Amino acid sequence: MRILLIMDPGIPVPPTLYGGHERLVYLFAEEYQKLGHTVTLLAGPGSKCSGSTVTFGINDLNRSKWTRFKEAGFVWKYLWQNRNNFDLIHNFGRLIYLMPVLNCSAKKIMTYGRPVSANGIKIINAMPNRNLIFTACSNYCVSTGNVAGKWKTVYNAIDFSQYELNENVNENAPLMFLGRLDKVKGAHTAIKIAKATNNNLIIAGNISHTPDNYAYFKAEIEPQIDNEQIKYVGPLNDIEKNNYLRQAKALLFPIEWDEPFGMVMVEAMACGTPVIAFKKGSVPEVVENGTGFIVSNATEMIDKIALLDSVDRNTCRQISREKFHIYKIANQYLSLFN
Repeated sequence: MRILLIMDPGIPVPPTLYGGHERLVYLFAEEYQKLGHTVTLLAGPGSKCSGSTVTFGINDLNRSKWTRFKEAGFVWKYLWQNRNNFDLIHNFGRLIYLMPVLNCSAKKIMTYGRPVSANGIKIINAMPNRNLIFTACSNYCVSTGNVAGKWKTVYNAIDFSQYELNENVNENAPLMFLGRLDKVKGAHTAIKIAKATNNNLIIAGNISHTPDNYAYFKAEIEPQIDNEQIKYVGPLNDIEKNNYLRQAKALLFPIEWDEPFGMVMVEAMACGTPVIAFKKGSVPEVVENGTGFIVSNATEMIDKIALLDSVDRNTCRQISREKFHIYKIANQYLSLFN
C-alpha cells in the first residue's frame, strides 16, 4: 500500500527534544515501512524517515497566520497533484489539509492528539466526502469531536525497544516529573508530594515561554529547585528520558487539566516505573491495575507512595506493552477500513 503521512511544520519529524506528536508520526512512518508499505512523509524542514520525505513550511511554533495559510496552500497543491498516487492518506496535521481530496478515492484517516474543534468537524462532514475516518488518542478526546462522521479511538504508541526495563529500584530512588512546565501539568504538586514523603524529585521538561507559564515557573518552581532534594535537569532526549525514567520509583502525573493522552505515562511504564496520576482526561484509559494508581488529589497521591512496592515492575511493562506497542497500534490504523 502507498501511504502518505502528513504533519504540521513547526518541529521536525522526528524531534530532538520536545515534540510528542512529531515523535509519534515518525514511529508510524517507520512501522508502516517495516510492514512492507511504501511511505511518504510530508512534514516540516529537517524531517526524515526510511521512506520518502517532502518538506514544507518553517520550523517555528509561533509562525504567523499568513505562513500557516501558505503552508496549507502547499499541501493542497501537493495532494491534488498526487491524488492518485496514494492508497492511504494519514493526516496528523490540520484538518484543512484534506480539503482537496475529501471526495477522492484514497482512504483518509484524520488523527487528533488533542481536544477537537467540533465546528470544523461539522463543516467538513457537510461537504461531499468518502473513505474518511476520524480518530483520536483516547475515548475522552473522541468525545470532544464526535459530532459528525465516523470516529474511532486509537491510542498513541511507543517503540518499547527504546525503553529498558529496570525490575528493581532501591528505597532511595527518586520520584520523577516529566512534562512541559505549564501550571496545568502540576509540577508544583509533584514538589509538594516529594517534600511531604521525604523523597527526592527529578523534574524534567521544557520551560514554557508563554508569559503566564513562564511567570509560574519563575515564581512557583524555580525557587524550590535546590539541586539536592528537588532537581531540574531540563528537556531530555530519548536516551536521557529512558535513563531517568527507569531509575525512578514512580512517575508523578498530577495534572490540572483533561490530558488528551499523556505519552510520558506509557514511557514510564515501559521502563517498569509505575505511574501515580490524577483522574482527569485520558488517565483512566492509560493507567490500570498493575501499572500504578489513579488518585483524586494530592493527599491520595501521598498515600499511594507507600504502596509502590506492591507494583511489580515487570508486570507494569508487560501490561502497557500489550496495549500501546507501536506494532499493535499501527496495525489497528491499517485495519480501520476493513
